[in-house]
Amino acid sequence: MHTTPRCSLGSKLLLLGAAFLLIALASIGLTLWVSWHLEGGAAAVNEAGRLRMLSLRLAVSAAAGGEPVSLQRQAEAFDAGLDMLRRGEPARPLFVPWDREALRQFRQIETHWADLHTSWLRTPPATPQALRQADEFVASIDAFVGTLETSLSRWTTLLHGFQFALMVLAIGGAVALMYAGHLFVLEPLKRLHAGLQRIAQHDFGARVELPAHDEFGELAQGFNRMAEHLGQAYEDLEAKVQEKTLRLEHQRERLAALYEVSSFLSESTTLAQLADGFAAKMRRIARADAIALRWSDAGQQRYIMLASEGLPAPLLEAEQCLRTARCLCGGADAQAPVRVIPIRRAEGASMPHCEQAGYTTLVTVPMRAQHRLVGEIDLFYRCSAAPCEEERSLYETLARHLASALDGLRAAAMEREAAVSDERAFIARELHDSIAQSLAFLKLQVPVLRNAVARGDAAAMARATDDIEAGVRESSGDVRALLLHFRTRAHAEDISVALRTTLQKFEHQTGLQTTLQVTGEGLPLPADVQIQVLHVVQEALSNVRKHAHASHVWLTVKQGREWLFAVRDNGRGFDVEGGAPNATHVGLDIMRERAGRIGARVQIRSQRGEGTELQLTVPASAPPAATPATRPEPLAEAS
Repeated sequence: MHTTPRCSLGSKLLLLGAAFLLIALASIGLTLWVSWHLEGGAAAVNEAGRLRMLSLRLAVSAAAGGEPVSLQRQAEAFDAGLDMLRRGEPARPLFVPWDREALRQFRQIETHWADLHTSWLRTPPATPQALRQADEFVASIDAFVGTLETSLSRWTTLLHGFQFALMVLAIGGAVALMYAGHLFVLEPLKRLHAGLQRIAQHDFGARVELPAHDEFGELAQGFNRMAEHLGQAYEDLEAKVQEKTLRLEHQRERLAALYEVSSFLSESTTLAQLADGFAAKMRRIARADAIALRWSDAGQQRYIMLASEGLPAPLLEAEQCLRTARCLCGGADAQAPVRVIPIRRAEGASMPHCEQAGYTTLVTVPMRAQHRLVGEIDLFYRCSAAPCEEERSLYETLARHLASALDGLRAAAMEREAAVSDERAFIARELHDSIAQSLAFLKLQVPVLRNAVARGDAAAMARATDDIEAGVRESSGDVRALLLHFRTRAHAEDISVALRTTLQKFEHQTGLQTTLQVTGEGLPLPADVQIQVLHVVQEALSNVRKHAHASHVWLTVKQGREWLFAVRDNGRGFDVEGGAPNATHVGLDIMRERAGRIGARVQIRSQRGEGTELQLTVPASAPPAATPATRPEPLAEAS
């Protein structure tokens, strides 16, 4: 079978446009080339005019007996102008449109200038002779300029011709494109539009015939096939439209129900509001005569009535709590689908309360949260009910939303409880790190005061009294700070200043010598991280005071990408393998928790008789001091 070669509409328009584009580019290129020559020639005319002015100025200066240096400079400027005309300057552009006559006149100017150059610069001529020579020289330059202008006029005429041809080409191209557009596009569209109008008037026998073998030809064939299919489907079109309309209406109702219930669940803040409101909306959506929301306990042994609507009082009282699998309500299968149960013909189960209330059909919808059965929605009907697949899917989706909302309320309650617990732990830490240590110091000073009283040592009694008074004053300040801020006071200065203050306080309380060494350079630690570091250092110093029996404490700080804080003493030390003394003390847990809150690591190095060193390593980007505590990785646990 012979097949006519197909030439697409795009190919036709592309070929036509490419032809006109090439012609237009050629015309534009010629126009630019001629314009370039005209610009260069005009610049050459200007330069020749400048030489004429320079020659007159030089003749006047030479006749007036001007300075040789000035005359030489003017002559050099003239020589530069001649050299520019001879060589041209494409960058400006500037070049002479050379022909035989222009070349002859230019050489004559060069020869004449060579004679004048020698005579004007060597011996100043008499005034009449210099002016006469200048007039003759200017006349030769004028003749050269006239030749250039004649050449430029020819180029201008040529430019006008190209511009006229380009205008004709533009008009012809526009006409050709309009004709091609009418022939290849508008006419086929007109036929297709006429066919569409006939289809709109229910004339499904309309056909469009296009002889062209291009896109419009294929479109006409598709149109004809469409008209044929429309004619065949027109008879049952109304039924299909009604079916689609009904399906869309069901989907709209489903989306509206989902939006309504989701919006309500997101706004509910209490369990009673959530359950009662959902029961009312679910009953209306399912068109049920009554509804019961049942919540399963943790062991899934019982179903407790969470909310209901439309249930008679006897039925509501009898089914406040149902044993799992004792009735068709309250199923135990977490994977069970939506079930439709005919109550009067139910076999193998007793449903006396539902029968007495006059219900005929029960629809149970399981509530699942993360593949776990958490409850059930029971819909009661006084007539036969059989929800379709879309309705079953809607009920299951609403049940999942309810289960998620209930889990959300429970999670919110747990978060509030956790917040209270964290706040209590926080207050306990603050009390331990501030008031408890001050009270421990006061406890140590009481025996000192008692011994001083027993010895009758007035000076020792005064010192002990002063220390006790300072401890009480410090405890009072800590209490005020806790009442006002419920947190350790943060300082605006660098952490080294706070560490030095801490060591001075430690020296005053214990009498032990301390040394602070800070080395390296690093980015400052955030304020909340500094607070946790200070508390860990304070707890380490407290351990030295309680257990080390040391005489000197060194605190070394190495700044860098990671900060290293090392607290070292010269006390008695302990066996790392055997475990730290007083390992159950609350201070150990607090140090561990504070280090974990900032992502830091705590390490202990110690040997008996050689002291103990605690190292706290803070990472380069310490997290905010609000993350859950994580157990550090020490060589041995802090004491």
